[in-house]
Amino acid sequence: MQYKKTKKSCRVLGFIKLKQKMRPLDEQETTQVFEKLHKFVGNNLKNIVENPSHEGTDNTPGRYCFRLQRNRVYYVSESLVKRATNVKRDNLVSLGTQLGKFTKGGKFHLTVQSLGILAAHAKHKVWLKPTSEMSFLYGNNVLKGGVGRITESITEHDGVVVFSMSDVPLGFGVAAKSTQACRKMDPNGIVVLHQADIGEYLRMEDDL
Repeated sequence: MQYKKTKKSCRVLGFIKLKQKMRPLDEQETTQVFEKLHKFVGNNLKNIVENPSHEGTDNTPGRYCFRLQRNRVYYVSESLVKRATNVKRDNLVSLGTQLGKFTKGGKFHLTVQSLGILAAHAKHKVWLKPTSEMSFLYGNNVLKGGVGRITESITEHDGVVVFSMSDVPLGFGVAAKSTQACRKMDPNGIVVLHQADIGEYLRMEDDL
């Protein structure tokens, strides 16, 4: 099938190309990203936003910022953003740390690459018994019987980062029950609804 080039088609194609350009988040996108992060880190979000960047030979600390590239949101130092302008747009695959991505419907979702940042600033945590780690790393929810420890004051729908008993971040999800309710549950009750885990680096390698 042949494609006829028209002024209208050029405008459409130009719009698509523009949308793929690395750019700062707009106000609505920033609100979505911050709301998702706040669900996991609470007031520690301020530390993420104001975290100083120490890169290069400049003695003055820089800042981190949020950038959108091909519907994926990155947490990246300003100095790296400046250096990235020397890379052709089509050759720029990623930069900094990917936090998540926007769906075609415009909804933002955190992805497993954000785990390091979430774990460092997590407000709510669950530690898994060694016998339950593999189940979670295959994408399953966290059950009461697999929980070794849990932080206090978790409420239903809070963002929760999941760790091994040796404090290795394994993934994250959403609290199905409060901390108090979890203590009264039977061993097969769901404590954390799975959202992402490091097993995705093997299971979903082509999609990350």
